[in-house]
Amino acid sequence: MFKKLISTSDDIVLTMLRLVLGVVFFAHGAQKLLGWFGGFGYQGTMAAMNQFGVSAPLVWLIIAIEFFGGLGLIFGFLTRIPAFGVVVLMIGAIVMFHFRIGFFMNWYGNQKGEGFEFHLLAIAMAAVLLLRGAGPYSVDRALSK
Repeated sequence: MFKKLISTSDDIVLTMLRLVLGVVFFAHGAQKLLGWFGGFGYQGTMAAMNQFGVSAPLVWLIIAIEFFGGLGLIFGFLTRIPAFGVVVLMIGAIVMFHFRIGFFMNWYGNQKGEGFEFHLLAIAMAAVLLLRGAGPYSVDRALSK
């Protein structure tokens, strides 16, 4: 089972995809957990999410998927686990918040919130990593040898 979890190919595209997705999710997680990059930090994120009816344990799970999952993706460590987390998180965000707003992001400031186009891209990227693995420059690759 562990061998299947860390298996991957030498396709460099997987490494590129994993790094981009990992950096994006790590940055979002760092906003929520540490207040970096203009974020609210842990307390602010908890308060904001609670206003939307998201429970504290679920907020912690969201932060963990983004921050620690982002790190896991960056390093290519057990890549399929954080990739699965990203898929679940993005589906949850679409269903709970973004579907009712529509497809498009709020580029022009003329709608109430953001659509779900970003979420679909993240789901597609994570799905590739779920199916194919971390790529050649990863902890998973080193462990699989």
